[in-house]
Amino acid sequence: MGLFDKFKKNNEADTAKPENNTEHESFLRAEREAAEKAVRIVASETKTPCVKMDITDEKPSIFSSKLGGIGYVPHDGKLPEDKKGRQLRLLAQINCSEVSLEDFPESGLLQFWILNDDVSGLDFDNNTSQDTFRVVYYSDVDKSVTEDEVNAKIVKNEFDDDDMMPVTGQYGLRFTAEQDSMSENDIRFEKMFCKIYNDQNPPKKVTSIVKIETDLRDEIEEYGNLCKDAFGHKIGGYPGFTQWDPRYENTEYDFLLLQLDSDFENDKEYIMWGDAGICGFFINREKLKKLDFSDVIYNWDCY
Repeated sequence: MGLFDKFKKNNEADTAKPENNTEHESFLRAEREAAEKAVRIVASETKTPCVKMDITDEKPSIFSSKLGGIGYVPHDGKLPEDKKGRQLRLLAQINCSEVSLEDFPESGLLQFWILNDDVSGLDFDNNTSQDTFRVVYYSDVDKSVTEDEVNAKIVKNEFDDDDMMPVTGQYGLRFTAEQDSMSENDIRFEKMFCKIYNDQNPPKKVTSIVKIETDLRDEIEEYGNLCKDAFGHKIGGYPGFTQWDPRYENTEYDFLLLQLDSDFENDKEYIMWGDAGICGFFINREKLKKLDFSDVIYNWDCY
């Protein structure tokens, strides 16, 4: 459910509705003005740097930022496995020197591995259990490792013939520094919005967006762009979801470590999460500073 759906008229809302039509129109106008202002303030106060990513068709090396394919593994290392001994497959690898964000590693390789089963390694009961997914960070990279050497370490698992990886091939990545503002997809949005909305002295103060009667779909065009900007491939900034924020009240996972959206156009499909879904990895910023990737939320959802 999006913000504009929440703003629809709610017959069970406890708003004090004036009986006179003129008074009611005035009531709605005051609500709308307060909501519009609150949205602009949220967008302004939450603006933060992020790095957007674009997929390229260049074939990356095992030391490059990439989606899919073969990732770097040290001479004495092996591919991550789940508790059943099944090797995970590389979802994404980030050459951290290409990403300039506060608290993000300045160098090394950050990798995201998942089991290539029909749920892409997602544990619906425990989305922080690094069994069928893994986040791996190499601070030092040995450039003498070869792709053939890593390829020789790959052991076929039971899912390899089914071709179920969300990334449909091997692609390069291009990074662009941008700004991001919190959208209503974020679990923290409603509390912040309601406080700012109430500060505008509306006709009636609220504790939930659904208590606002005004339908803002046409009135807040700027916010439509803000919601749209929540999606896409990025590091940092604010997430997008097709369902709901998996962090619930666990807002300590306050840094978007990686977001990969479904990406397809015409007959070309780069990434597909279920039915055109989106994937996100979340970490606590303090743990990120310490390069501790042991506690990460992995989630994907779709329409």
